[in-house]
Amino acid sequence: MHGSNPTPMAFRSNGPLTGTVAVPGDKSISHRSLMLSALAVGESVVEGLLEGEDVLATAAAMRAMGAQITRGDDGRWRIHGVGVGSLLQPETAIEMGNSGTSTRLLMGLVASHPITATFTGDASLSKRPMGRVIEPLSLMGADFTTSPGGRLPLTMRGISPAVPIEYRLPVASAQVKSAVLLAGLNTAGITRVIEPVPTRDHSERMLKGFGADLSVELDGTTRIISIRGEAELKPQHIVVPGDPSSAAFPVVAALLVPGSHVTVTNVGLNPTRAALFDVLRMMGGNIEFANRREVGGEPVADIVVRGSTLKGIETPVETVASMVDEYPVLFVAAALAEGRTIARGLEELRVKESDRIAVMAEGLRAIGARVEELEDGMIIDGTGGETLPGGATIAARLDHRIAMSFAVAGLVSKADVTIDDMAPVATSFPGFVDLMKALGADVA
Repeated sequence: MHGSNPTPMAFRSNGPLTGTVAVPGDKSISHRSLMLSALAVGESVVEGLLEGEDVLATAAAMRAMGAQITRGDDGRWRIHGVGVGSLLQPETAIEMGNSGTSTRLLMGLVASHPITATFTGDASLSKRPMGRVIEPLSLMGADFTTSPGGRLPLTMRGISPAVPIEYRLPVASAQVKSAVLLAGLNTAGITRVIEPVPTRDHSERMLKGFGADLSVELDGTTRIISIRGEAELKPQHIVVPGDPSSAAFPVVAALLVPGSHVTVTNVGLNPTRAALFDVLRMMGGNIEFANRREVGGEPVADIVVRGSTLKGIETPVETVASMVDEYPVLFVAAALAEGRTIARGLEELRVKESDRIAVMAEGLRAIGARVEELEDGMIIDGTGGETLPGGATIAARLDHRIAMSFAVAGLVSKADVTIDDMAPVATSFPGFVDLMKALGADVA
């Protein structure tokens, strides 16, 4: 959806960052709260919903399939669901914008309903492969007509009754897992997903919260998730915590800018999502968690960050699944650390909104960082805390996380770092620029 009116911005060094801020609601939880509320019978209320473009695309899609969704003046969203099995045939194609998450999850929902849906997306989303979701949903009986390479636009024909399956994930993917579980909601019998590498578990937590018959067994580190179909979901009141992926940007900025002292309030610290903060602490980051509590079944805390001298490390491969979206900004942190950082096991980054390994390597080199691109990651030799030369314009490739990562880099560069288009940031973090300015960042 972006690109017609690019919004370039320059970020520059301006002294310590200070203050207390709140980041938008968690994107993963926001998507799922709308979808499951739309499948419950009765009215659910969601507070703190991320009102970014991706989540609004999910709301529009659920409306197109029969749910009544309204936003009150109090900022609360009210969703009247249609019930599992009762999604309606959408009258037109469902426009997903830039949201890979909601596209893949909605494909799961549609798979076990007797409806046909066409999914379209923007230029970036239309390059992203959907085959990994199409494979298990086809085994359940859904039928697909796709663009070349299993990409959008695609039309799928759901089936009811669908066939319950036992599916072992070939690659760690919360989106594929969630799509199969959501298809299993309206499938008679038990649908199982075998997950050799644990991924974010918001779907399991929320499905249970809505009353689905779901169980998780452990076999060593392998998780076996079973859901009994023909579920009846009960409406819920959901409070969405702050998104740890969004909190990553002010947290890393505060670590890197000397003398900074920043608090980010009400951040979700689900252990399947928050590994970035553990890795930054391993690098020597001064990060504390205050006011720990639980909100809606999710662990939450305020994150208190002070400017720190970071040291390069080899990032643990086992943390990749729980911080995959945060690697771009971690690369920026590594570029300022003392010594070498090696990050591997990141093949997934090549099929995100952009090829995040290639785009980050290109941009970091342009602003003077020393990086070596690997097939599955990157080697970065840091400056030891010295500011980067900067002075480049970064092509963010319509990728919100690339844009925000280089915005952070601009705050620790001698010369301005200009991002060619900040508009895509609205997909996940509306208000990012204003939040950074409130902390003291210089943006032009």
